[in-house]
Amino acid sequence: MELNRLEDLQALVTEFQGTDSAEAKEQVLANLANFAYDPRNYEYLRQLQVLDLFLDSLAEDRESLVEFAIGGLCNLCLDKTNKDYILEANGLEAIINCLSSSNEETVMSAVTTLMYLSTPQSRQRTTALPVVECMLRFSLSASRRLSNLATVFLEDYCTPLQVEEARNLSKHTAVGIPLPKD
Repeated sequence: MELNRLEDLQALVTEFQGTDSAEAKEQVLANLANFAYDPRNYEYLRQLQVLDLFLDSLAEDRESLVEFAIGGLCNLCLDKTNKDYILEANGLEAIINCLSSSNEETVMSAVTTLMYLSTPQSRQRTTALPVVECMLRFSLSASRRLSNLATVFLEDYCTPLQVEEARNLSKHTAVGIPLPKD
């Protein structure tokens, strides 16, 4: 049974790499992101370098590919080995860039992923001033889901000093990351 699982995942990776069809790539990436939800698949997905595939897909122009890639990373980073890999592969920058997406699902997954990737070693990067400022803006979003998630991020992952510093900075700048569209 386990061998079939690996073969099925390998077939998906091969299909993703071998197709020129944007729709097929989307479908395969969505399937891989769903498989990333199951801890029984973590080892296979590492073996098949799906974490790299997701990280690389964050730079795609096609928003749906970015949405599925960040969703897959969000599912995978609950595992310590995967979390360490993402952090060591400098995945934080690409994940933080997803905060500027106009797609709310992408932003929600990016915020959640940052929460999951927050460790004593990475906290300085996951709660950098621009990220905290962004979370302050998201906490004011008309989207209940986004405002609640951003508020949890601010309360549970940031220090009061960080939040205050970002608030003060926000008062002096009109430039920022746009809120995602509903």
